[in-house]
Amino acid sequence: MPTVLVVDDEAAIRRTLREILEYEDYEVVGAEDGQEALDELRSAPYDLALVDVKMPDPDGMEVLRTASDEMPELPVVMISGHGTIETAVEATKLGAFDFIEKPPDLNHLLVTVRNALDRGELEVQNRRMRQTLTEKQNSDLTPIIGESEPIEEITSTIHRVAPTEARVLVTGEHGTGKELVAKWVHHLSEREEGPMVEVNCAAIPPDLIESELFGHEKGSFTGATEQRTGKFEQAHEGTLFLDEVGDMSLAAQAKVLRVLQEDKIQRVGGDKAIPVDVRVVAATNKDLLEEIEAGNFREDLYHRLSVILIDVPPLRERRGDVPLITEHFAAQSVRRNGLPEKHFSEEALERMKAYEWRGNVRELHNVVERLLIMSESDEITAADVDRYVRPGVASASANGEAPPSEEAAAPEADATGEDDAAGKKDAENGGADRPGEAVADLLAEHDEFSAFRDRAEEIFIRRKLHEFEWNVSRTAEAIGIQRSHLYNKLNKFGIERGD
Repeated sequence: MPTVLVVDDEAAIRRTLREILEYEDYEVVGAEDGQEALDELRSAPYDLALVDVKMPDPDGMEVLRTASDEMPELPVVMISGHGTIETAVEATKLGAFDFIEKPPDLNHLLVTVRNALDRGELEVQNRRMRQTLTEKQNSDLTPIIGESEPIEEITSTIHRVAPTEARVLVTGEHGTGKELVAKWVHHLSEREEGPMVEVNCAAIPPDLIESELFGHEKGSFTGATEQRTGKFEQAHEGTLFLDEVGDMSLAAQAKVLRVLQEDKIQRVGGDKAIPVDVRVVAATNKDLLEEIEAGNFREDLYHRLSVILIDVPPLRERRGDVPLITEHFAAQSVRRNGLPEKHFSEEALERMKAYEWRGNVRELHNVVERLLIMSESDEITAADVDRYVRPGVASASANGEAPPSEEAAAPEADATGEDDAAGKKDAENGGADRPGEAVADLLAEHDEFSAFRDRAEEIFIRRKLHEFEWNVSRTAEAIGIQRSHLYNKLNKFGIERGD
């Protein structure tokens, strides 16, 4: 329910406005002079203030001036029985939303109140958006958090490399923070004042990647209704970040290589060479040397991009950094979501260090936000971690057992170490020859649904990959998921070509 402060030195006016507004389901508080009004506005949040102009000091104009300075998002409507054009103009200059003469017309008053409240709500939303954008921009300057040896080495490398013009290739699993590394390279470079343009090569269809990178001329293809500048031109005198570069088509790779050699681009459908001054930083979660062997990535482009190699390790290889990152994300989330401050117990942090974090820093960020929102006390405990981080582990933890790692979900070999090799190979290929028996085997191996589901999903994906001769794009299309989602699954289950 919106709260309205009515400020007038006449009790009859305050009473009349209160009755009108309360009938419209507004909560109304009255103030009989300017000082009481300012005390009220400073002590509690209000959605709107209706302020009389003529009052004992401080008068309504002084209240308006102070409110505009101290609480600029608060809409203030001025009311006066002695209104003049000069007064109305002055009030508007001081930030008043509107100016109403006494006695106010009922319809005019209610319309003005509704519009002022709508404006106030928009101001709050804009503030939140500005805060989010500022936080996002400032996050570019957030340190790469961690005290582990790999992180210290990465930070040292960035500081040595950033001031140069050397191209950088950042590698690592999904969610490890490759983009943050790229942003720091840009921030510490001589190009900091220039743009940093990001391109997710995996998210752009192969037939559009060239237009996205190099732009196109009007009429160059169906749908090209106007000229468009590409990402290389947009990044002129700045940095171009090619994320998931391993997913770029071979045709686009050839053109990118030419740009890196000549520092010129040519728009699709154009014949003019356009000079570009761009530093390229690329990132991938793939092993590009393997992609080169498989014929999916150009070796000459690899050598052009990988002047400096920075490999970002997964969280499971730097577990000691988890508490530091957790505390950072917690402070960030508290500010962004307006949550009460909470702290993590030592047991909770130790429990979080024990997880495998297949989604790495990105997954940890989401989990921290979830814990802050869902936990009920001001301390996040190990029990909260067990309950909200990963379903299914709370029962084990309640018995004093350590939470199982993701590896524990995989079926173990027979105690004798003598698995049925032929049967195992057949199962991993999807049980093509004996699907009924394969399902029966899975039912016998797993008592928990999550472990059964994961194993069945792994077998299904292996079978489809073999069916499509390890063509990931065709496999993803056939089974109805995005290619990037399939790569996540391969990463999750540790599926590699030749298994």
